Amino acid sequence: MTLFFSVLFLTACFHPKVPPVLPVPVNIYTVKAQNVFYFDKYPATLVAMNQVDLRPQVQGYITEISFTEGSHIRKGQPLYTIDRQLYQENYDLAKANLDVAHGNLKQAQQDADRYTYLNTYDAVAKQVLDHAAIALQNAKNMIKAAEQTLKMAETNLNYSVIKAPFDGTIGFSQVKLGNMVIVGQTVLNTISSDDPVGVDFLISEKQLSHFENLKKIQEHSIDSLFTIILPNDSVYPHVGKIAIIDRAVDPQAGTIRIRAVFPNPDYSLRPGISCVLRVHNQETGPRMVVPSKTVVEVMGEYFVYLVKDTVARDLSDTTKTHAAQMAIQKKVITGQTIDASVIIKKGINVGDRIVVDGVQSLHTGSVIALAKKGDADKSKKGKAGSAATQGTPSKSE
Repeated sequence: MTLFFSVLFLTACFHPKVPPVLPVPVNIYTVKAQNVFYFDKYPATLVAMNQVDLRPQVQGYITEISFTEGSHIRKGQPLYTIDRQLYQENYDLAKANLDVAHGNLKQAQQDADRYTYLNTYDAVAKQVLDHAAIALQNAKNMIKAAEQTLKMAETNLNYSVIKAPFDGTIGFSQVKLGNMVIVGQTVLNTISSDDPVGVDFLISEKQLSHFENLKKIQEHSIDSLFTIILPNDSVYPHVGKIAIIDRAVDPQAGTIRIRAVFPNPDYSLRPGISCVLRVHNQETGPRMVVPSKTVVEVMGEYFVYLVKDTVARDLSDTTKTHAAQMAIQKKVITGQTIDASVIIKKGINVGDRIVVDGVQSLHTGSVIALAKKGDADKSKKGKAGSAATQGTPSKSE
């Protein structure tokens, strides 16, 4: 029994001490406020300001196609010709009938004038005079009917040549020479206007008042508030302005559609292209901007590590302490990303110190130390080597 208590006493006396935790080497950034130039960005789609499907208003066979598919066309330019023979014959017949009606009117007018003169001498029966007056009125009515028939025939004859309703670009023809087309059913082609073009994008209902103010601003002056980035990541050289704000908010999505217009003098923009609309942010005053790598995302929320002064034990003598620094996780609200930086709207203050390198190795309460260049390089190499080791399977695998 004595031997047991002796061993227990010796074990308690020589219990190894837990070494203090080594500080994590990091780099520190001091938060500053500065004036920034940036854009709010919205996914957008190019649309034609005017677009129409060409449909025939008379029936017949296509006898002529007078354009090049995909080309720019002018208002009034002939595009398709439908067999005109029947419509030309109807027009000629209507014109001839009008000439006959004019002849009948002339005869009826002469008869009426003659009987009216004879009536002054009581040399004609009253019934004959009345019949002459009625025949004259009928002849006049026949003129009106013949004129309307001629006008209808002329309209159908004109409809047999389909012309461009406005300047724009025409697409692929949906019919070929000799095809039969039906009134109001057959789609011949589609024309879309191409200068200017619209850019449609969606905003949340919370942003509606902001964009209404932007529209009012642009009614007095046109500046570079609106630009677009094309699919090849180039910035379109012309600036645009707000043209239309939709009449209502989508109650399900809580969004509203806005259309901006951009000039398109060289017709390089085509409807249907996906692009990014950039809106120059008009907020004035300095903003807190920090490197993007200082921000950590956790389940949709964003955090940075603040540097807080504290006290730590010495490595050589644990009974002594010295001034040290500790990392404290702090939730922030981020704004627009600008290149490799991000705007912080809320959560930290100007002058705060935050960790900019080494955040992956931290948690709240981690003791930190300013990394030397050699330590940073060594740490990066160690991480790269570790990653390479993890990526290389062993033979046992």
